[in-house]
Amino acid sequence: MWWAVAAVVLGGVAVAVQAPINAALGRGLGAAVPAAAVSFGVGFAALLALSLLQGLGGSYLKLTQVPLWTLAGGILGAWYVFSAIWGVSSLGVVTMVAALILGQMAAAMVIDATGALGMAVREITPQRIAATGLVMAGLVMSRF
Repeated sequence: MWWAVAAVVLGGVAVAVQAPINAALGRGLGAAVPAAAVSFGVGFAALLALSLLQGLGGSYLKLTQVPLWTLAGGILGAWYVFSAIWGVSSLGVVTMVAALILGQMAAAMVIDATGALGMAVREITPQRIAATGLVMAGLVMSRF
């Protein structure tokens, strides 16, 4: 379990570092949407190469068998990258990440409570509500 936590923490580091890098790309290109497209293109190329190196190219043949709604993750990822590029310059990295985490936690509680998107139902406890409230407080405090 701790390896998974460590991997996700490093993913969080990547999110924090990715936003200002993509914002710099956006400044260089003069627009956020092309910067997001380039960022996704580079990520796509890297993941495609990695999957092919791992011998997993055949997995792409199953793409026609997955439900169409599962492809929405790419659209949601594009929104994240665009909103981070657009928001980090005016909010700063800390506030942008705090807002990102607040949105993630609020959505996660709804998904946990309802079992949406094929997830197991998990109880919304006072501790989870408090954790989300603390993130909200952190977001507010990051603007002082």
